[in-house]
Amino acid sequence: MNRSGANLGRVSWRPLLLVLMLAVAATAVWLWRDFNHFGTTPLHVSANGESIDIGRGTSFKDIVHQLRAQGLSTSSPLYWRMLAERMRVAGRLHAGEYAIVPGITPEQLLTNMAQGKVLQRDVTIVDGWTFRDVLQALAKADKLTHDTVGLDDATIMKKIGAPDEKPEGQFLPETYAYVKGDSDLDVLRRAHDAMSKTLTALWAQRDPDLPLGKPYDALILASIIEKETGRADERARVAGVFTRRLQKNMLLQTDPTVIYGMGSSYAGTIHKSDLTTDTPYNTYTRLGLPPTPIAMPGKPAIEAALHPAPGDALYFVARGDGTHIFAATLEEQNKNVACYQLKHCQ
Repeated sequence: MNRSGANLGRVSWRPLLLVLMLAVAATAVWLWRDFNHFGTTPLHVSANGESIDIGRGTSFKDIVHQLRAQGLSTSSPLYWRMLAERMRVAGRLHAGEYAIVPGITPEQLLTNMAQGKVLQRDVTIVDGWTFRDVLQALAKADKLTHDTVGLDDATIMKKIGAPDEKPEGQFLPETYAYVKGDSDLDVLRRAHDAMSKTLTALWAQRDPDLPLGKPYDALILASIIEKETGRADERARVAGVFTRRLQKNMLLQTDPTVIYGMGSSYAGTIHKSDLTTDTPYNTYTRLGLPPTPIAMPGKPAIEAALHPAPGDALYFVARGDGTHIFAATLEEQNKNVACYQLKHCQ
């Protein structure tokens, strides 16, 4: 009787043990599915996107803590560790700033960190900008180290490896990518190299018999063309006018050079007295090209300077609608000025 009771007592634990084992198995399956779901579920990111900045020497634990502190993830640190181990990236995450864009998953973020795909930002040098404009744009660039602050032009050019060069016109208008930690000097160095390579390549393909002695002359002329017109269909024609005037030893008589020579005294309007006030950049008082470029010319303007359109035009004047009218004689030019500038059309 006692033996049978003992046996019954032992048997009664088996269903409980089975239930417990099933519960453990079900929990394990659920956790495994939840873990797999975690790896492919987008992080909590605002519509505008965010970023995470990982310093050198930051541990994996601290990276996960930072993700959680920024509200990007509420998942268990254990899940992050398991995912990194499964992906074999736990010890291969690179320092840097990483973009957290809407829709990015933990797997994608860890892949980016393992491959060092750090967040890139852009800064654009615009055709026709002056060097002052370029420096102002770099000063406003987010997460860019500003090493040019307090430096004069000569020092800046020396630091980027171009000593004794004047900065105006020497940086190719283009969009340049940079990452956190890059310096404005790095961007300037790349833009200077880009202009140097572009000018060298285009100079080698120039038209024969141009009144330009060296590539720098082409850069100066291109900067004038850049400031005179932004129309693709007019650049070569404007270049043709200036080329013929140089060949005929005529004054270039272009207002943008006068304005550049006025510096900070230019207040938005050019007067007749300004045209007669001599400066190194006044092409109404001095023959030939000015001593330096007056802006950053884009590649199309350089191409126009080296491949001017043929013709007999020696003058042009703005119509007031963004286009210009060209003339071969001074008499014709005076009529155009009276019509389009003074509104006395006959």
